[in-house]
Amino acid sequence: MITAARGYGVRTTLSTPPAIPVGALCAGPQPVLSAPGDLVLRPWETADAPAFLAAYQDPAIQHWHTRQPASEDQVREWFEQYRQAWAQETGASWAVTHGGGVVLGRLAMGSLNLDDGVAGCAYWVLPAARGKGVASRALAALSTWALGEAGFHRLHLDHSTRNIASCRVAVKAGFLLEGTKRSDAVHSDGRHDMHLHARIRGDEPPG
Repeated sequence: MITAARGYGVRTTLSTPPAIPVGALCAGPQPVLSAPGDLVLRPWETADAPAFLAAYQDPAIQHWHTRQPASEDQVREWFEQYRQAWAQETGASWAVTHGGGVVLGRLAMGSLNLDDGVAGCAYWVLPAARGKGVASRALAALSTWALGEAGFHRLHLDHSTRNIASCRVAVKAGFLLEGTKRSDAVHSDGRHDMHLHARIRGDEPPG
């Protein structure tokens, strides 16, 4: 039997080996990933705080992401939480940038269950980067790393059934639509049904 303290923070006894051994992720630094079009996904830096805070002034990001920072100090606290999450193997957050510099968006992994090799994904992009394939290329690059080198078996994400742009991003990045979760999330205008998408190891890569 294998005893583990991962997944949802509860120590469990497993009859099968974990998909990702304890310490496998945090053994090294959070990776820097590249995607076509000179996109670079890198960990957040302190200097990114103004751009991160400004992103949450955008009405669309405010509408779909109800957890919002109130100040640059709070953003820096979030950045520290992201660093701790990587060290504790509970999550990871990347700045989606052009060439490693200008911030175009955010991509995150959360709800990491290393026993089963499952994680959730989330993303947003700034208005100037929308409609250019930034989110889908970044998500595809993250998926390639997560389902390959990192050792995950399944990635999932959800979005409001009314968020057509997010649905396009998911599909273009190879995340198949699996169904609808009724009244599953709250956005700025109330409860929404949510589409569930997933990509698993062995799925055909996006075109």
